[in-house]
Amino acid sequence: MALPPYAFSLGLTVEGEENGAPVLVMPFAPPVIGRPGFVHGGALGGLLEMAAFGALRARFSGDDHPRLKPINVSVEYMRGARERETRAVGIVTRLGNRIANLEAIAWQDDRARPVATAWMNVLIDRD
Repeated sequence: MALPPYAFSLGLTVEGEENGAPVLVMPFAPPVIGRPGFVHGGALGGLLEMAAFGALRARFSGDDHPRLKPINVSVEYMRGARERETRAVGIVTRLGNRIANLEAIAWQDDRARPVATAWMNVLIDRD
């Protein structure tokens, strides 16, 4: 999967897949540091957005690569993300002709203890 330039500014890499969606990894490094010892909330939000878009892009094949335009994004921060790698994966909860509903989950050591989640609605522009 090709990542957009913003993903590279966060240092994101793909570490495999889960149910057809790429699992992204964000290292703890200077570009994502917020308060001392923690990942910045904006970096977490960016990771979640990239994971959600990655899951949606994985649903399109061949030459079918429509433009995706976010309608809204809601991030829920559940606990502080500490000084370690953070992983995220997106889930397509509904894929319509013009609108997709997405969810993304970010975690560190334990997948069952997310550090943040996000919900997105995306316009699928096929024109």
